Amino acid sequence: MRLRHIEVFHAIYVTGSITNAANFLHVSQPSVSKVLAHAELQLGFALFDRVKGRLSPTQEAQMLFSEVDKVYKQIRSVRNSAINLKKIKTGNINIGLTPALGFNLIPEAVAIYKKQNPHVNINLQTMHNDEVQQALLEHQIDFALMFSPPPLPGVSQQTICESQLVMMYPVDFFPHKPTSITLKQLENHEVIGIWDSGPLGDLIWSRLAEDDIAVNTNIKVQTYFLAARLVAQEMGICVIDQYTARGNMSGNVAIATIEPTLHFNLKALYIEDKALSQTAVNFLQIINQISEQ
Repeated sequence: MRLRHIEVFHAIYVTGSITNAANFLHVSQPSVSKVLAHAELQLGFALFDRVKGRLSPTQEAQMLFSEVDKVYKQIRSVRNSAINLKKIKTGNINIGLTPALGFNLIPEAVAIYKKQNPHVNINLQTMHNDEVQQALLEHQIDFALMFSPPPLPGVSQQTICESQLVMMYPVDFFPHKPTSITLKQLENHEVIGIWDSGPLGDLIWSRLAEDDIAVNTNIKVQTYFLAARLVAQEMGICVIDQYTARGNMSGNVAIATIEPTLHFNLKALYIEDKALSQTAVNFLQIINQISEQ
């Protein structure tokens, strides 16, 4: 099958008719019919039967579709890459970031950068570690900002700054408002569990296991934002990144550093063997300056 055959076959299979496929592909109905007929002629078997005014895929078409769908997605990926490569040349920065950075750090960095570079467009996309590689390969983003990400094939990592996890707690739990707390002090309090939240969750869990600390965890979440909001409702204490904590402060909540410190790195991820643009480098320098304040 030729690429055009695949495109038309996929469109008819998904939409159910030549009319819908033509509208989807922005071409005429006769053009779709002609391509379909040519594909069936080359294959030597019918792809669709007419059933009550609709095209019903034959058994051969159903068997073929899973493989065609894979090729179709690859074609779409190539097109997306081409479109995004074109955008790169028009003064855009496309950044993928872990949601926690959206509270304070990145908004502040964007504000500073835009004052210095008003002509540059900035596109921010929140994503998780498992989405970064595909986004980079398709050129949806120029780089991603993640907390202690795992190694990814074909992706380079650059440390931007070092940060730390902090304890976010309802003031009523510790009325004297300590500015430093040990994990051992969690044992007598309800803890919002975020063990399945990625690298930082693994960091917390490993330290608790290493120090043989047992905690009460009746509520478990996967996002730091939700953990912070539950602390504000006095449902428990959570150990989260300092960016999320600072971005979700309220009158009945306080933050304390953890002793000993639980460090992690904020890293920029980008395609291996492809240097970051000067525009991207300048933006990352601003993030580093803000983090050091």
